[in-house]
Amino acid sequence: MVLLLLITGCGKENNATKDTDKIQVIATYSIIYDIVKNVGGEQIEIHTLAPVGSNPHEYDPLPKDVQLTTDADAVFYNGLNLEGGNSWFEKLLLTAGKVEKDAPVFRLSEGVEPKHLTTKGKESEEDPHAWLDIRNGIKYAENAKNALIKVDPDHADVYEKNAEAYIAELTKLHEEAVARYNEIPKEKRLLITSEGAFKYFSDAYGFEAAYIWEINSENQGSPDQVSKVVDFIRSKEDPVLFVETSIDPRSMETVSAETGVPIYGKVFTDSIGKPGEDGDTYIKMMEWNIDTIFNGLTE
Repeated sequence: MVLLLLITGCGKENNATKDTDKIQVIATYSIIYDIVKNVGGEQIEIHTLAPVGSNPHEYDPLPKDVQLTTDADAVFYNGLNLEGGNSWFEKLLLTAGKVEKDAPVFRLSEGVEPKHLTTKGKESEEDPHAWLDIRNGIKYAENAKNALIKVDPDHADVYEKNAEAYIAELTKLHEEAVARYNEIPKEKRLLITSEGAFKYFSDAYGFEAAYIWEINSENQGSPDQVSKVVDFIRSKEDPVLFVETSIDPRSMETVSAETGVPIYGKVFTDSIGKPGEDGDTYIKMMEWNIDTIFNGLTE
């Protein structure tokens, strides 16, 4: 990080490539990026730190990230223990001269009721995956609107209008998900994934969640973890396996091989899809998840 601080002094020419008429915005990862982009619209120029498809739990900032964060008019992050791996985000803010209480740094999960980890010794840590409950995605959009109005009050009417339209889409999607999943008997609503990212989703849509490991910042796919989920799967009738797009699938492939249960499909958790591919926006990733999980449990 010290090296990055030195390098940023050589990067000022980057400003020449920016549209200076727009609010310069940084998001820590792609889901935050997309939500803020929808609310900000044409008034903002936004960059995501953790690239699409990557794991934002433990990111290693590049020199350009330090420069962009230094120059940003607003920085958006998730909180809830997401960017805590290796304290990368805290160090980045310090290096970029962005201390949260003194600078335009905004936590989009503000107001979300947090769920906590259950792994022994981690019970005090928050589960960050609040966006997988679309009702929380709506809160993220509201927080983005309020933050952008604070930074750029001259365009408050634009942010209000964008947020209203976007929230209407999210509200409709949430209601559709509730209706569809209510068609599935409660005892069949079982969601098995690699990471335990679906606590908020399961609470919103009436699922029981099972997983190999609980959060991507811990050991992943250890023999003990695999053994426990294999035993769990064998105790269930007609279970279905899903694997996330942003993790190594080999652990779930091992579980599939040991249980004889095939992996039905992929789901999105920590990242949207790459541009032009499936799930390349927050709404599209949630639509994909809703469809894939529904089809997997009903076919």
